[in-house]
Amino acid sequence: MSELAIRMFPCLADNYGYLLHDRESGATAAVDTPDADEILAELDASGWRLTHIFNTHHHSDHAGGNLALKRATGCTIVGPRADAARIPGLDVAVGEGDVVALGAHRATVYDTPGHTRGHIVYHFAAARAAFVGDTLFALGCGRLFEGTPGQMWSSLQKILRWPDETRLYCAHEYTASNARFALTVEPQNRVLRERSAAITALRAAGKPTVPSTLGEERATNPFLRPQSGDLRATIALPDAADVDVFAKTRALKDAF
Repeated sequence: MSELAIRMFPCLADNYGYLLHDRESGATAAVDTPDADEILAELDASGWRLTHIFNTHHHSDHAGGNLALKRATGCTIVGPRADAARIPGLDVAVGEGDVVALGAHRATVYDTPGHTRGHIVYHFAAARAAFVGDTLFALGCGRLFEGTPGQMWSSLQKILRWPDETRLYCAHEYTASNARFALTVEPQNRVLRERSAAITALRAAGKPTVPSTLGEERATNPFLRPQSGDLRATIALPDAADVDVFAKTRALKDAF
């Protein structure tokens, strides 16, 4: 099986678009559709033909280009069963434990409610890659627009079961801001301080901070680290349940 080709490109104010390509079959998927024109331009530049859209959730900067791309290419739209009514042009509804194919490549679908009630993510285990939408960011997690802290913490725990070498392709370039916040709640984390400095250098050079690895996130992302004694002391919840530490961390970020 050939390697899963991943083409990443910036679009809109701070989104990333992704095209996934199986060289043997020619199958190509867009992960979400933030900007149909930009996706079509990337398809033209790559010489790939769009066969699928893999939606993570319904927000317009993720599904807003669905119908234009379907008209232009005839692609099949795959998206969350739990939010089927809000995914434009949905053809195939999927949820927890389902497997989607892109040529010979397979992705397992996980339900990850929290940011929205129907959010899903796609884990290509053999390719050591996952497309996590707005559930998990580099050094952050999605704002809880429709879900509860308990739901989001349960969703993040699913991701935490994957191998550390998993590359996490999130949907936004929020990392510099996320790093500034992370340092306020876990200031003694040496690995975080080093990563923050590296992020500052990358952004100054106009380079992306995505993807990161799950191992990096496990070591530095405060939303995955409610067990951290430093974080617990900083937010004054030394003996609280992990979900309560997560909830307060999220509330502090909302006000940051």
